[in-house]
This record gives sequence, C-alpha cells and structure tokens, in this order.
Amino acid sequence: MTELKSLCVFCGSSPGNDVRYADSARALGRALGEAGVELVFGAGGVGIMGAVAQACLDAGGAVTGIIPEHLTQAEAALPGLTETIVVPDMHTRKRIMFDRSDAFCVLPGGFGTMDETFEILTWKQLGLHDKPVVIVDVAGYWKPFLTFTESMLTEGFIKPRHLDLFSVVARIEDVLPAARREVLTADEEAHESLF
Repeated sequence: MTELKSLCVFCGSSPGNDVRYADSARALGRALGEAGVELVFGAGGVGIMGAVAQACLDAGGAVTGIIPEHLTQAEAALPGLTETIVVPDMHTRKRIMFDRSDAFCVLPGGFGTMDETFEILTWKQLGLHDKPVVIVDVAGYWKPFLTFTESMLTEGFIKPRHLDLFSVVARIEDVLPAARREVLTADEEAHESLF
C-alpha cells in the first residue's frame, strides 16, 4: 500500500460536552471529502460520528458505514451513505472496518471508541497489521489516555517501542499528513525487509 485511500474513524455517538469535538469531526470529514479519501465508520447518524460522516458527504466524499443489526434502531444509520453494510455483531463490524481501511483515526468518544482503539492497537502490537493509528487530542481529551500509557510503560506492562504503535496530533489538518507519512514508512520498511 503506497497510497492512503481510506481512513477509518473511531469516535463517539454522543456530541460530548465541548463544541470543539463536533467541530473537529466536521473539519475531518471535510478534509477527507476534499482529499478524496474514503471515510469508513460505524454508520451512526448521531453525535460526532454523524458529524464527521455528514461533513464528508457534503464535501463530495465517499462514506462507508458498518453497523451491527442490533444497533440499527439505537444509532439509526445515517441516510445517504455511499455504502451501508449491516453485520450480525460488533466483532464482524470491527473486522470489516479493519479490512476496508488503510489507516485509523481516533477522535473523542466513550467505551465503544476505547474498545475499537485498544483492539486495533493490540492487533498492531501483535504484528497482525502495520496500518497507521492517529489519535487526535482535541481540546486535551486524550491526555488521561496518554498518561495511562506512560503508566503502563513505567509499571512494565508495555515496552518503549509500544508507544510507537500510534501517533498523536493536536490539529485536524495534521491527521492526513501523519497517516500518509506512516503509510510510506511502513512501505519502505516492508521493501527493505525483502532484501
């Protein structure tokens, strides 16, 4: 993979208590649409999840939503998506999101966002993929998570190299450059390992 064609966004189905969360989601959606990078997400039309998808669609972008059947009522899939995939369960949702994406971006969110983020980081730690994972620290939201990862390191549960499993940016405009840079680095390392 030498080009970033699709980005999976993990984020909340709630708007949160800070307007900067939804504003950032809309900015990311616009950036994806304008760059021609397909958005892959959980299909919900609510919270910052809906904001990122609607902004991408409004900017002329392609959006694929993947939603488990049991959530079609609770989250109500956003209408007008380029493609909506209804799956039987959460595990299948995460697997298809992984398969359809070249990289991952994490915006503010709750338990579901944490679940998706930890799983994708665990898969990367185990060597199951080398796709970029970019965390956007909107308004300092992820600072406690970053402190927690430092604690895991200090307490001997992860190694220093595991802090390289993800990158952190503070601004939406840095998401695509960071993901593209990691895609190129992974390609170069894969090429070097062949010789």
